[in-house]
Amino acid sequence: MQKTSHILVVEDDPEIGMLIKRHLIANDFKVTLARDAPEMDRLLASNRVDLIVLDIMLPGEDGISICRRLRATGAMPIIIVSAKNEDIDRVIGLEVGADDYLPKPFNPRELIARVRALFRRVDLGGVSAPIESGKLCFEGWEMECRARHLFNADKALVSLTPAEFNLLQVLAERSGRVLSRDQLIELTMGQIGASNGRNIDILVSRLRSKLEAGGAPYQYIRTVRAGGYEFVAPVKRDG
Repeated sequence: MQKTSHILVVEDDPEIGMLIKRHLIANDFKVTLARDAPEMDRLLASNRVDLIVLDIMLPGEDGISICRRLRATGAMPIIIVSAKNEDIDRVIGLEVGADDYLPKPFNPRELIARVRALFRRVDLGGVSAPIESGKLCFEGWEMECRARHLFNADKALVSLTPAEFNLLQVLAERSGRVLSRDQLIELTMGQIGASNGRNIDILVSRLRSKLEAGGAPYQYIRTVRAGGYEFVAPVKRDG
């Protein structure tokens, strides 16, 4: 039997929270509401949660801080929803590790579509997109494509968000080839939550930071002026 995906909605406005909950439940998701960070932490400690819908403007710890904290400890899929619709707010949300950003007010159908798209990316609920088996190996690093794990040269696991993993896989599979931002969006079939070039730039920046923190000897992803990005390490497919 297919499991029901559990979504935690962190929203301090009870009317908005209930509206989101009703629409998610109507689309066969299990939903739990939290009003602030402490309640969210208690629920995460005692429940399996597959995805978080996170408001930015919360009492106490705000959504940006929560997202940064969650991302530092794992790859929990996160969609930020916020009444703040300036480009800088979207950029900050993505930079701290959100997988997607949806400005308020939004059509509930769009939220459902974003949730389903994110679940397809992480192969949790719903119908998942095909994921190739085997490994991609470069300079001692290994990407396990089916398990969606990245190990550095010391065999330590490097935590990547679903969007980061998908982007790295597309780049690594085409090592030595310059890919434009539009090509990267197309090749990932919209699975990285990026709808424009600026979002791609943010994801690349996050990837570089994580690869560097994991011990990459040099910058594996090269920026090509007026071109896009190129993965420069030699890559071998194993399996």
